[in-house]
Amino acid sequence: MLCRRLDERTRGCTVSRIELASITALKTYDPPIAALKGERLDRVERRGKYVCMKLATHWLVIHLARGGWISWRPRLAASPGRPGRGPLALRVGLEDGAGFDVTEMGTEKRLAIWVVASPDDIEAVATLGPDPLDPALTTERLGEVLAREKGDLKHAISRQSVIAGIGNAYSDEILHAAKLSPFKPAAKLSPAELARLHDALFGITTDALGRAAGLALEDLKDAKRRNMSVHGRAGLPCPVCGDTVQEVSFATRTLQYCPRCQTGGQPLADRRMSRLLR
Repeated sequence: MLCRRLDERTRGCTVSRIELASITALKTYDPPIAALKGERLDRVERRGKYVCMKLATHWLVIHLARGGWISWRPRLAASPGRPGRGPLALRVGLEDGAGFDVTEMGTEKRLAIWVVASPDDIEAVATLGPDPLDPALTTERLGEVLAREKGDLKHAISRQSVIAGIGNAYSDEILHAAKLSPFKPAAKLSPAELARLHDALFGITTDALGRAAGLALEDLKDAKRRNMSVHGRAGLPCPVCGDTVQEVSFATRTLQYCPRCQTGGQPLADRRMSRLLR
């Protein structure tokens, strides 16, 4: 929905400003990002978790990672953002004075920006797995994809080369809806578990798009947070069963789950304890 809203506001507009504030975020150098200035924006589309902006002769591709966002500005600040200061990574201005800022919060700087002739020039885009809403992703196809995975479900469905577009937040929501442990081996689902996972993949993604329909770009992030059942809700009651939502912490991320809905009432303290649930 972010891409749809950006497309509505930028299609047919000409880039009048392009200011890079985070040198480390830019992953390409030829052509230079300054080459986008003066080009017309033809469309914005999503490929997995990548925001792909088609201009007259180039593509601007952005991966927001975990802490990134794109904020629309009806009137951009006149002064350029200072490189290396604050969350600003990129500022793109249009001929009417409006534009958008690409920002990244937090200390884990993983936001990435490319200027390429085609999104498929980026290896991670070229190797994306099927989209959750792709009709070709049947229950049988999902089983085939997961059968090749050696890790757990949380990791598998969050990996873009397995299923495109599912990140940390929605993987928690999908596994909760499917009543599956995050640490269950991806390749060892029963037919019934696989069917529940497929239904949850389609259902959670469809519901998220439906809720975002009609919202302004600046309201999308808050709306996403408000409608989570377990993600970001550690310590709060599960909206399905009333049990307390629990959390597992890793070095750079966390996951949230409901013990009663997903793990037979057993808490997941860490990966060693989670093996008891496999």
